[in-house]
Amino acid sequence: MTELLRRGRASLAFSFFAQGAAFALLVTRIPAIQDRYGVSDTLLPAFLAAVPVLAGAGSVATEQLVKRLPASALLRWSQPVVLLALVGVGAGDTMLQLAVSLAVFGLSVGVLDASMNMLGVSLQRAYGRSIMLSFHAAYSLGGIVGASFAWAGAHWHLALWVSYLPVVVVLVPAVLVGSRWYVDGDAEPVTEKGSEKGSEAGAKGDGVVFKLLLPLCLVMTFAYIGDSTVSNWSAKYLQDVLGSSEQLATVPYNVYMVTTLVGRAIGDFGVRRFGAAAVVRLGALVAAVGFAVVAGAPGAWVGMGGFTLVGLGLCVLVPQTFAAAGRLFPGASDAAIARLNVFNYVGFLVGSPLVGALGDAWSYRGAMVVPMVLVLVTLVYARSFAAQPDRYGGGHERPRTPYVGRGSNGL
Repeated sequence: MTELLRRGRASLAFSFFAQGAAFALLVTRIPAIQDRYGVSDTLLPAFLAAVPVLAGAGSVATEQLVKRLPASALLRWSQPVVLLALVGVGAGDTMLQLAVSLAVFGLSVGVLDASMNMLGVSLQRAYGRSIMLSFHAAYSLGGIVGASFAWAGAHWHLALWVSYLPVVVVLVPAVLVGSRWYVDGDAEPVTEKGSEKGSEAGAKGDGVVFKLLLPLCLVMTFAYIGDSTVSNWSAKYLQDVLGSSEQLATVPYNVYMVTTLVGRAIGDFGVRRFGAAAVVRLGALVAAVGFAVVAGAPGAWVGMGGFTLVGLGLCVLVPQTFAAAGRLFPGASDAAIARLNVFNYVGFLVGSPLVGALGDAWSYRGAMVVPMVLVLVTLVYARSFAAQPDRYGGGHERPRTPYVGRGSNGL
């Protein structure tokens, strides 16, 4: 069983890595995609907004699909679709082809993100200790690798499909082979002090009580508002507000991704030592301080230091939010995660337009205060992340028995 869990953890980590690479390859080449298809600046936001909207629909659909198929099966087949849709984005010639490829990408990403985190929560419960941050660290590493390939493609002026195809040719067979070792698990009831109603409802199979899930949904939304602020506005902020060069303005997001990787790589040790609630509180405070530094920075280098702090703080929030949903509804964790995952895309949709509108109407320094305040609100809900003694005694989750089902060794 130990070897089974180890293989399952490694294969799922690779899936997170592949998804990070695919998403980075898409978002970092948006200007090239716009040029290839002749998408106007007016129409581009509609295309960009369509992806998270459809991803949200895919996540909602996953809640129903997982009742009929194991999460491992959904992940096994959605991930190759995401990768092939990426090639479609790069290889098309008409606006219709772009729209279809992005639609397929968005819907399949919603299924992929939800099922991937379902398996992550399942494996964490089987391990009986925090490992969720390590999966998201693999995603960050994939994002860095994907962004590096995208930079190379742009640097050498390669066609989009030429940049995408080699990566997809390698990743598709790799994720299909790796999917043989995905591990599903059946939950054992866990009653947690401070969230008894949610745990009892989940343990009895009564479904997800949205009122109890709402605090985690808000934290997820606020975290992604902060994340999208960095990914969409850090370069413009450094160049236009802090007076950096165009080349230096590209650095903050890369630094942000690296610090996200570092924070997630060591975050599980902090959770095991101090508990999830303490790590989330610390992460929220560090991220808020980072945004405060950015808002008041006198120059570009101080601003980059602020974005570095934001990355170190925000990186723990999303993985721990998924893990907390699994603890809150141990018997209905798949449904809870599917619903929670929708707010990933809500935050992404809200964050960039919100900061842009405030920057234009007020000031970009003032706009940076908004994600700072929203991240601080996480402190109010930190209690939702606490792992309390369960009915079996002790302060840890009781591991659940993993099984190899249809989605683990083949359909």
